[in-house]
Amino acid sequence: MITDPISDMFVRIRNSNAKLHEKVDIPFSKMKMEIARILKEEGYISNYKNIEDRKQGILRVYLKYTAANKAVLLGIRRVSKSSLRIYKGYEDMPKTVGGLGVTIVSTSKGLMSDRQARKQKIGGEVIGCVW
Repeated sequence: MITDPISDMFVRIRNSNAKLHEKVDIPFSKMKMEIARILKEEGYISNYKNIEDRKQGILRVYLKYTAANKAVLLGIRRVSKSSLRIYKGYEDMPKTVGGLGVTIVSTSKGLMSDRQARKQKIGGEVIGCVW
């Protein structure tokens, strides 16, 4: 049984990215789709789509690579876990790799990147970091 579905998503993406797979299939949820939306907006994945089946559904994430066959997404890490939630105000929002990466934040206005949260001056739960 998977206890943390977001950590499972991050591990699946990290493992598929290391093996240079074209795509990775993840059990669907709205939160995972929002994380995939942020990853696409920030340029870490090429695309994503929801595949309907008669059960939960599948979120298919298409990974992105450079012309030299190097992964665009170098790392992805879960910050706030089910055992220890991490909340930050917009002033204290952590910058990933000195601002070169993206921190994914769950706010009262939905999931967004750390840059958007600072711009809108809202804090929230730090979901994970991508670089």
